[in-house]
Amino acid sequence: MNNENHICQEKLDLFYSRINENKKIPGPLMPTLHDAQEIFGYIPLSIQKIISKELNESVAKINGVVTFYGNFSVTPNGKHTVSVCLGTACYVRGSNNVMETIENEIGIKDGETTKDREITLTSTRCIGACGLAPVFSVDNVIHGNASVSKVRDVIKDLKDKNDETA
Repeated sequence: MNNENHICQEKLDLFYSRINENKKIPGPLMPTLHDAQEIFGYIPLSIQKIISKELNESVAKINGVVTFYGNFSVTPNGKHTVSVCLGTACYVRGSNNVMETIENEIGIKDGETTKDREITLTSTRCIGACGLAPVFSVDNVIHGNASVSKVRDVIKDLKDKNDETA
């Protein structure tokens, strides 16, 4: 499946408008990348090439920035993001079991998105809730003191909500 088939002309028009606004300020690259991520949900190579041409920056530089910062993605993300903390405190308290349980429950691995683009699974190194370790989040809502049963319950609720809106 071509990941870029949902980049429509309406989104491109909005993006070009934002680029033109960003050109008026010093250092337009980061605001433009944030706009691209917001508008398209990710920043594929085709969009990086547009940014390169419009801002007179190399594609290599743009790709380097996009792949360095965790809040940018080069692949489409799901409607929902599940993130598991694998930082030291969480790992010592069993976050690897949390990750394995989530992978089994939704059928994807860390860094992947479900085929229906509903859920993206990511890992992080620390979310600043070490006292609640192990922790994971669903759409930035933190779930602490995670156990296998708690993970299953939260993922089941997420799947049920997706089924209701489908």
